[in-house]
Amino acid sequence: MLLYQIQKGSFMSNQFTPEAIRAEFPSLSNIDNGLTPIYFDNPGGTQVHQSVIDAVSNYYLTSNSNKGGAFLTSRRTDETVHDARAAMADLLNARSPSEIVFGPNMTTLTFAFSRALGKRLKPGDEIVLTRLDHDANIAPWLMLADDLGVTVRWVEINTDDCTLNLDSYEAALSDHTRLVAIGHASNAVGTINPLKPLIEMAHAAGAWTFVDAVQSTPHIDVDVQALDADFLACSAYKFFGPHIGVLYGKFDLLESLPAYRVRPAPQATPEKWETGTKSFETLAGTTAAVRYLSGLGIRFGQTEQLPERAAIRAGMSIVAEYEQHLARYLIDGLKAIPGITVRGITDPARMAERVPTVAFALDGHSPRAVAEYLGNQAIYVWSGNYYAQEIMQALDYPEGMVRVGLAHYNTRSEVERLLNVLGSL
Repeated sequence: MLLYQIQKGSFMSNQFTPEAIRAEFPSLSNIDNGLTPIYFDNPGGTQVHQSVIDAVSNYYLTSNSNKGGAFLTSRRTDETVHDARAAMADLLNARSPSEIVFGPNMTTLTFAFSRALGKRLKPGDEIVLTRLDHDANIAPWLMLADDLGVTVRWVEINTDDCTLNLDSYEAALSDHTRLVAIGHASNAVGTINPLKPLIEMAHAAGAWTFVDAVQSTPHIDVDVQALDADFLACSAYKFFGPHIGVLYGKFDLLESLPAYRVRPAPQATPEKWETGTKSFETLAGTTAAVRYLSGLGIRFGQTEQLPERAAIRAGMSIVAEYEQHLARYLIDGLKAIPGITVRGITDPARMAERVPTVAFALDGHSPRAVAEYLGNQAIYVWSGNYYAQEIMQALDYPEGMVRVGLAHYNTRSEVERLLNVLGSL
């Protein structure tokens, strides 16, 4: 059972505290102008666990080669690729490691994959997009629609709490819908979309679904089988790993779609989707990042060894519960500061409907000025639209907002320091 002591500002889940793991993230002890930095820039990229650093280093020391060769380091590289696919299949609960594709990042994978899906579209077909999404799950489909003469239909948001307007979603679907591109969680305001019923509605209309899970994967358990997503993309550098993107696809769909590839490259799924030489060292780091998350489940969730998938679910449950309470403290503190407006879900009873990514505006100060002021105090936040320009336009913030993103290694005292510095503005 998870235990909380909210009034004292502490969280316990079988002895889990952020202090129990912070020493395992070496960068958290860096110094910036005499101060220990506070990393609230996590939605743009988390800090890296020591095991990830070790895995990348060890790959270069012992396995550095290209794949497919008849010698030791090449065989080790083949194992590195195999292990990374298996690890990501565990993390996302894919049916098979063969449903996992790697690429430089989610954006590049989506652009490349859109060309393949375009082979199945024709003028008169329709693509559904949402105002809540990161542009990486908008621009590729807009460009594809422009190339093919395909119609784009938009899903609007409820501006009061920055959730999807479900009536707008239903109205956007039709017999002509062939693809629904939708985010799992907003990288701007943190909203978690109710994906399962939305995917069911898309499938009922005869459409594929392409899910951006970049912001959800670091914070909640992502289960592609439970969601029944056709395609889902995420990025390892958002869940404490290296800079690499990951695409899940149902095997029969990956197998049937045409891939843009050089002629000598493998023709089988998933290799046919991976153009050129992979970043093998980051694949080693990705495996380590997933094993770190499963390790949380074993260390703090249970007293005995668990199967990998069960351990991941336990670990992500611990992460989610801790972050929800820290996000509640952050949002309550921001709302108490005169001149600050927090957008998105702020109801304390609804913290499970959002990830701990919080956007706010401060009267009389541009988002960049606030970020610079905080940066001078070694508090790292983002400002602007963070490539979520549709929602910023819908909310009428032409300069964007300030974004604070929490991770499970952040502490209540760090949030207090942020609030105190903001109060001085």
